[in-house]
Amino acid sequence: MLNWFVVYMLDSLITSKTRLRLLVKFFINAANRGHMRGLAEEFNESTNAIRKELNNLSEAGYLEKEAQQNRVSYRANIKHPLFGSLQNIVHKYLGLDHIVETVLNRMGEVEQVVVTGDYAEGRDSGLVEVTIVGPSLNADYLERLAPKIEGVIGRKVVFTLKDQPVDKGLILYEP
Repeated sequence: MLNWFVVYMLDSLITSKTRLRLLVKFFINAANRGHMRGLAEEFNESTNAIRKELNNLSEAGYLEKEAQQNRVSYRANIKHPLFGSLQNIVHKYLGLDHIVETVLNRMGEVEQVVVTGDYAEGRDSGLVEVTIVGPSLNADYLERLAPKIEGVIGRKVVFTLKDQPVDKGLILYEP
């Protein structure tokens, strides 16, 4: 229930869908980068709309920009005082906090929870791919759990179980 409140709150505070998509892109994973034309193509938006929002976020200090050859690359400013808070809000908006909490409370010896695929790259595609690492994990339980989590976060969730640590993706939990 809390996730829907966060979604409503964020959608009502940030009325620009382009700005919200950029915040998800850069604040879900601090390693994500993008440039104006690439972001325009990824979001299927005009370069003018992307430029306006990138300028607003850069001027506010939320994004850093770096010239690379003849294009400007953007990324989250991890030194900004609100970086951690914004990243936390984005994770709540996407329901990642709920996934981790549910898995950790009911799965036993979880060694790692990693988001892979579109969401690790900052694309809010509607399909959250989650890899869970640990010994003797219950695949049947996760199969039953996925639809329940989907109902709460409003996105499709696919779980993959592994017994060895994953080095690619967005690590949400690692003791």
